[in-house]
Amino acid sequence: MLYKVLGENGESVNSGHGKWLLPGKRPGKWMSPIKGKLVPCENGYHLCREKDLIQWLGPTIYEAEYRGEIVEAEDKVVVREARLLRRVETWNDKTARLFACDCAEWALTLLDKPDPRSIEAVRIARLFAVGEATKEQLAATRDAAWAAGAAAGDATWDAWDAAWDAAWDAAWAAARAAARDAAWDAAWAAASAAASAAAGDAAGDAALDAACSWTTDRLFEYLKGEIVE
Repeated sequence: MLYKVLGENGESVNSGHGKWLLPGKRPGKWMSPIKGKLVPCENGYHLCREKDLIQWLGPTIYEAEYRGEIVEAEDKVVVREARLLRRVETWNDKTARLFACDCAEWALTLLDKPDPRSIEAVRIARLFAVGEATKEQLAATRDAAWAAGAAAGDATWDAWDAAWDAAWDAAWAAARAAARDAAWDAAWAAASAAASAAAGDAAGDAALDAACSWTTDRLFEYLKGEIVE
């Protein structure tokens, strides 16, 4: 299966440009064929494979298909012709927020004793996602979590390594769609606090690989509707 990540109105995100023809009850129309040589990040319609999707999250996700020429790149494919089949309805503002919180909680497991302010930030962000916390509560816990991250960073900033990268990638990529307000800030702050403090205990590339595997699996649990809150 291939996917396309777009804005709410079909506009390109992730540094793209233009608008896509959206599907309704039937698949969308084929986009106009691309002329010239297909070049990743330069010329062609860019789509995601399952393993790529975690790196390109945005407000909406569509299942897509292509015909004709295809060029495989490290984190995407580039095609000459493409169309959108259907919107992935299980990816929405609520699930994006909850997924961000999951990633932050995962990052906090890097610590034996995570800062209570980070734990509280994720708890409130999760409540906000389901309509049980206010923006004011969200903002307050966000600020406290940022303070926790700064405090942890002072002690371990020089130990920047794979533990930071793992938590950064997990939370930053996961929550792009939720980045429109403080729910994302709270989740990222919790993850960054955990990563900063745990950086010196990382297991190198294995930590980053574990993060990518965990977040991808968790993402598809949401997309398949296997997680209901």
